[in-house]
Amino acid sequence: MKAVLGLEDGTFVIGEGLGVEGSVQGELVFTTQFTGYEEALTDPSYKGQILMFTYPLIGNYGISGDTFQSDHMQAEGLVVREACDQPSHHRSKRSLNEFLIYEGKSGIMGIDTRMLTIKTREHGTMKSAIIVGSENGAEAVRLAREQPDIGGLDLIGKVTCKEPYQVKGREGAGNIVLMDFGAKRNIVKSLSNRGINVIVVPAATKKRDILKYEPDAILLSNGPGDPQQATNGISVVKELAGEIPIFGICLGHQIISLALGADTYKMKFGHRGANQPVKDMKRGIVHITSQNHGYAVDENSVDKKEVSITQLNTNDGTVEGIEHKNLEIMSVQYHPEAHPGPLDTEKIFFDRVAETLQRKTVIVSR
Repeated sequence: MKAVLGLEDGTFVIGEGLGVEGSVQGELVFTTQFTGYEEALTDPSYKGQILMFTYPLIGNYGISGDTFQSDHMQAEGLVVREACDQPSHHRSKRSLNEFLIYEGKSGIMGIDTRMLTIKTREHGTMKSAIIVGSENGAEAVRLAREQPDIGGLDLIGKVTCKEPYQVKGREGAGNIVLMDFGAKRNIVKSLSNRGINVIVVPAATKKRDILKYEPDAILLSNGPGDPQQATNGISVVKELAGEIPIFGICLGHQIISLALGADTYKMKFGHRGANQPVKDMKRGIVHITSQNHGYAVDENSVDKKEVSITQLNTNDGTVEGIEHKNLEIMSVQYHPEAHPGPLDTEKIFFDRVAETLQRKTVIVSR
């Protein structure tokens, strides 16, 4: 079955279809990771985007479902050079193509992903569309062009939980409210592994409702889209700053930065992969990190009198971590919970959260 991928600049390529027949639209973004396609495709941060893998062979160990980061595939579509149709792994339950069919999603393979990656790096991310069951390039380009810009969409509302839920921890480890802007499952797992009682709440939850859970801290999760769309999250941080400790990951880092008076901007093509180098200014070392974001914090807009920039990307100098000098507020741009990716920072970040909660719990008990 033939398929076509069209870009808003008029480019189109014809290849073989994956998944179900039909069309999908989204911003075309690329990731450089070799493995972890199961985690990436189910990462809510990819909502509204068509995900392209630069590594030429994807799907060789199949889909197990064991490492999903949400209930289902979140990326709008998939672009690969070659999709393995005979995976080999003892935990595999279906092939990549079978997974797309099961999820009702479409993709394309057999095209020049290197050319598309170079084009994206040179010209920036572009709106795109895939039509499976057609070779009509003009129609694919039209579908790409007619969709709205991703920055104007309420993607958070599509991925946040509908109702609060709790993952109980052990007594004395503390309570944390996780504001779900599209949280990956492994964030909850990393907190739960430390015995922390986790209360996950929708992104629109107000300060008064958060405080009903008597949290020792709050954590703002990752998520898709423009951080300036997260108006409630920004308000919550402003209202709770100085009252309880606040942590953030990825989109949560950007929301916290906005609440502290900094600005954010859309990057040319973002950071998406499992090998982004981050310089830790405090420790004087470089961490290898997993990242997935298209927006960043403007370093020049950060109030250096109040906020320290603790980490920087060694490739392009973008802000990777901040910490307030007087208040208990700390956030990172990358994914310390990884999945997929290295675990360099998992212990550093989540142990810091656990230690903060433990300290608060001891003070309260006294």
